[in-house]
Amino acid sequence: MRALRLILALSGILTGALLPGSGPARAAMAPLFPQAVIEPTGFADLPGWAQDDHAKAFAAFRRSCGSIARKGDLVTPSRPVFAALRPICARAARLPKNISDQKAQAFFEKEFRPYTIAALEQANGFLTGYYESEVEGSRIRSGEFATPLYARPGDLVIESPPGGGPPTNKSGAFRKVEGKLVPYHDRAAIEDGALGDQGRVVAWIRDPADAFFAHIQGSVRVRLPDGEVLRLNYDGHNGQPYTPIGRLLIERGLVPREKMSMDAIRAYIAAHPPEGRELMRQNRSYIFFRIAHELKPDDGAVGAQGLPLMAGRSIAVDKAIHVYGTPFYLDAALPTGLEGASEPFERLMIAQDTGSAIIGPARADIFFGAGTQAGTVAGRIQHPGRFTLLLPRALDPARARVPLPKPRPAQAPRALLPAAVSETP
Repeated sequence: MRALRLILALSGILTGALLPGSGPARAAMAPLFPQAVIEPTGFADLPGWAQDDHAKAFAAFRRSCGSIARKGDLVTPSRPVFAALRPICARAARLPKNISDQKAQAFFEKEFRPYTIAALEQANGFLTGYYESEVEGSRIRSGEFATPLYARPGDLVIESPPGGGPPTNKSGAFRKVEGKLVPYHDRAAIEDGALGDQGRVVAWIRDPADAFFAHIQGSVRVRLPDGEVLRLNYDGHNGQPYTPIGRLLIERGLVPREKMSMDAIRAYIAAHPPEGRELMRQNRSYIFFRIAHELKPDDGAVGAQGLPLMAGRSIAVDKAIHVYGTPFYLDAALPTGLEGASEPFERLMIAQDTGSAIIGPARADIFFGAGTQAGTVAGRIQHPGRFTLLLPRALDPARARVPLPKPRPAQAPRALLPAAVSETP
């Protein structure tokens, strides 16, 4: 994943989240998005809104609603957005399963109000892509399949975040040595055998580069010799920092900035095996897997919300800022066309996943599905885009009787920013 600077400024915030059970006259004067500027907009102002497939977005949203209904929020007390989504989800559950596109669009327009959102002093957000790869492998080590994909070690201790809730992929990770907690082994140490008898392998695959990219994506499909496909998903991390090796290739002058992509990284590693191994070991982060027995063959990878992701409709967001199940409308020009041709990407997405480098209020990773083609498209995405957050109408600042954020300065740019340098792998 990608490492981006966390913006900590506290000006330009939206305040006034309605407390659960409170009326419009009583507002909680705490910021919903303390790292962002948000501005009210209209659905008619969103490019491509009327032409989008709202029924697909509704299907992804209702899938998230199942989790929202079954589980509490990640933090205590529950966040206002989470609390406001619950009654909306209850109303969504009463609608027909195969809802028409027109009714789905009307649902979103009735239940939500759109706000553009961006980090302070930035005109747009930043988009990347991810996917689920498929590789050949075996349950047994052989001369052909000698690269391990490890299960979560028994001695791994992942700390809970300071605000409470379950551990995340940003939490620290440790092991006990003589009764004291010490940082967990980094990538190089694990590859050199540091796990010892704690190392349980869920599958063996052929290519170390495939294992490396499976760690970055957080999931992988392993096709066994008899045709069975193991669905492996994220089940913990070693707590070490993530280093984007694409950035290292650029800094070393090995790949031009304008040609950086996942395919370019793979090509370099394949053409320079010793240097490629050293390059991958510069990324100290390491991921552990579990077999996702609950997934059907056609299901997407499981996201952090605990649900199969929907290709082209699921995004990973910063879970410290946003609530899973929140709809976002993305407006960008992305290289999703034939041979990487740029096309408008104007689509309603649902936040259902997260990532260790998905940091900031307008930062998202788009899930493109599984397989080589999805991987090629995902690897190209490193682009700015306009983010529109759909907030439940109960959280509308005007109804909460609190001030709107300060208007954006007249000189602030509104056009899309130039493509940023990829920090993909």
